[in-house]
Formats: sequence, structure tokens, C-alpha cells
Amino acid sequence: MLGWGFADFFAKKTVDRLGDIKSLVWAHLFGVSIFILAALFQYAVTGHPISIPHGLKLWVGLAFFGGLQMLVYWLVYHGFSKGQLIVLNPIFASYSGIVALISIVFLHENPGYLAIVALLLIFSGILLMNLDLKGLGSKRINIVPGLSEMIAASSLAAVWTLLWDRFVGGHNALSFALFMYAFMTLAALILARYKRISLAGTPKNLFRLLALIGLGEAVAYLSISYGFSRTPYTSIVALVSGAFSLPAVVLGYRFLDERVSRTQVWAIAVIVAGIILVSVG
Repeated sequence: MLGWGFADFFAKKTVDRLGDIKSLVWAHLFGVSIFILAALFQYAVTGHPISIPHGLKLWVGLAFFGGLQMLVYWLVYHGFSKGQLIVLNPIFASYSGIVALISIVFLHENPGYLAIVALLLIFSGILLMNLDLKGLGSKRINIVPGLSEMIAASSLAAVWTLLWDRFVGGHNALSFALFMYAFMTLAALILARYKRISLAGTPKNLFRLLALIGLGEAVAYLSISYGFSRTPYTSIVALVSGAFSLPAVVLGYRFLDERVSRTQVWAIAVIVAGIILVSVG
């Protein structure tokens, strides 16, 4: 939760100055470096080298998950380039509600009443986010810039989360997170080359922020992969991690000077409350 929350805050700051794809590539290059340092630290402390996955099926799976997650990040960063972090981040974080919904409908999980209420809160908040109230009798739909990207990213992130849980379960969390993240970075580099975007000319004062994005993401992916590998309760791990909108919204409001309407303030509160509630429901 904290890793992704801080990473998204710093991502918004760099995307506004550097662009979505360039920020995406540099942040993930730093993230890979941090994963490698983590592997070296493990070896220095325990004497155990990083576990190498065996079998073509595992490598194809890692490449698939890396490519899919790169697409999620591209959508998120592109959305950040259009709109406000404190509005868009809770919408993206609602993927945790989608995970719960899929689990209920297709995986036949039996949720408690709190989980059902939380789902209603999340999706009600998303609708409220785009309802601009002008007077008692006026209701005007105002589509938030970046909304379509966040909805698409949330849907794909939910699919990724559900499948990654089943893929990484029982395996070494550091190893699988590292190689998946490496494939994600490779996919970002391929995208940048396809778009003919050069990594040169990046202001040096942004490298600190890009490194912090990579650090936050490395912590988040290692944590969620470790959680999935250690427990059968997918919803608990996924939905608690989905509360990353809370630190992101607080940081965005405090340091990015972003402002929203009173209706959107209530909508953000409803979404964040739903994410927290679904984690304990």
C-alpha cells in the first residue's frame, strides 16, 4: 500500500515534466536496479543466491505478466498526464473492488456483508466523481480527464492481480517479482523505441524522483508477491494493497496543490472508505 502510494505521487510529479513513457522507462530501470540490490543483499546475508525459474512455461508466464503490467502502468501514467492525482488515483485503486467482484461471481467466494457494502461504496464513488452538481435541480455529467485510462487500467490490474496470485503461489517471491519486473521494464523500453522516444535529455534533478518511484514499486511488488506466496487469502492481500490511494491522495493534496469540487471530495472519501472497508470485510 505505502509503496504504490508513494510511487504514484512521485510518478505524477515526473509525468507532468517528463512525459508518460519517458517517466515509465526511467522509473522501471531504477526499479530493476533496486531489485538486483535486494537480491545481492539476500545473498550477502543468507548466502542463498537468487532462485532461477525452471521451465519454458514459467518464463513465458513471467514475460506475460511483465508485459500486461507495463500496459497497466502506461495507461495510469497517461491518465496522470491528463488529470489530477487525487481524483484519478482512487479510481484506479478501485481495482481492488473489481478483484472482490470477480472473486464473488466467478470464484464463488462467500463475502461478508461489509464486503458487499464496500463494493457499493467504491462504484458509487466512481459515479459520484463524475457528477457535477450545479444547484439543487441541475445535474451535469462532467467526465474527469484521464477517466477512461483509469477504468481500463483498473480492469487490467484486477485481472493481473487474480492471475499473479495463482502464478506466484508457492514460488520464491523475490525471484518471481524480480524477473517479472525485468520483463515489465523490457516491455517499456520496447514501447519507447516503437514510439521513437529518446531517454536522453532527462533533467538530472528528476532522477531522484524517478529512483523513488522505482523504490516504491520494488517494495510494493516484493511485498504483494511475498504475501501471495505465503497465504491462500487472495482478497486480503490484494485489497489491503489497494488502499494505496490513501497516501497518494494525502500527498497530492498537500504537495501538488491539487483542488477538487466538494462533490469530488465526497467521492474520494467514499472510494477510499470502500477500499479500506473491503479490506476488512
